[in-house]
Amino acid sequence: MERVYLDYNATTPTKPEVIKVMTEALYEHGNPSSVHSFGRKARELVENSRDSVAELVGANATDIIFTSGGTESNNMAFAASGRRRLVLSAIEHPSILTAASQKYSDVTILPVSQDGLVSLNELSEAIGSDGSETLVSIMLANNETGVVEPIKELANVAHLKGALFHCDAVQGPGRIPIDIRNLHIDMLSISGHKFGGPKGIGALVISPQLQISPLIVGGGQERGWRGGTENISGIAGLGKAASLAILDLEEIDRIRELRDTLESRIETMCPEVNIFCSDVARLPNTSSLNMPGVQSDTQVITFDLAGIAISAGSACSSGKVEPSHVLNAMGAMPSISGCTIRVSMGWNSNINDIDRFTSVWKATFGGLSNKYRESVSKTS
Repeated sequence: MERVYLDYNATTPTKPEVIKVMTEALYEHGNPSSVHSFGRKARELVENSRDSVAELVGANATDIIFTSGGTESNNMAFAASGRRRLVLSAIEHPSILTAASQKYSDVTILPVSQDGLVSLNELSEAIGSDGSETLVSIMLANNETGVVEPIKELANVAHLKGALFHCDAVQGPGRIPIDIRNLHIDMLSISGHKFGGPKGIGALVISPQLQISPLIVGGGQERGWRGGTENISGIAGLGKAASLAILDLEEIDRIRELRDTLESRIETMCPEVNIFCSDVARLPNTSSLNMPGVQSDTQVITFDLAGIAISAGSACSSGKVEPSHVLNAMGAMPSISGCTIRVSMGWNSNINDIDRFTSVWKATFGGLSNKYRESVSKTS
């Protein structure tokens, strides 16, 4: 049975071109800090990749700090900001929420609307009259629902109050255009495995006007921002993935059409289905929908047995399907959020994947939800 992968928001398949570049980089055994020819060759790989990542997010190459991924980038942003207060949204990734609780004693968590959007007015009120000691951290796009936040407007509100603005943009590259200057972001986090690159590599992008303190000190690598010999193969893979992600933006309409086809078919099969945030700006690849009467974990297992990979929330909670803090923050009833799954597509997805998914969804809903329908009929 050929398996279908529809969990791109958890991690994307590594692109063949990336694997090729990484394999070649493994043969470059020089240390980038060495001045001899071997070292210079390794340094060239690092700096070429830095250029590619900078182009992806609209930054200068000197603004890029290579990290081990989105989680480290988020933690580094918190540690480096030098700010005492933190304001974030209730739908942030666990790497943000956990770091916030451990690194800050003064944390304000903003509510979101039923569509998962942060209010400009509530952000302004949370910062107060003087934001000089405040860091605001709001994600570009939600990993569960795909909702895209009004980042430019939110960043402007923060800056008017004197606050710094960090954005977890892990879900954005290759799916929506990103320009850190246009969005007025001070710090931005990305992770390679979310856009066709390898796991264990990412970047924190910082505004050139911002002076930060290093989280990891050592031999002065990454211009003193992050000590430790660079992960040459991973960085080379990240750079290649970044250049390919720019081309992926040309595929946005195709991916969106796949998602819309999936949702249209599900709505036809089950008019009572909830498709979250379908009326606001979303990532073109993401669909968060519930199967009435069938628990999320049951759905994930059923689809997996049928050869289809989906998820029920953040992959960082892998191995345990718990109520979604994102859907809870949006006010979803437990009977709905507890039956919700996430389907996310990407560069290797096609209409055959949608055919397989909707076929299994129909069979699952027709079987496992019968008890649900019977119980509804009895109570009504």
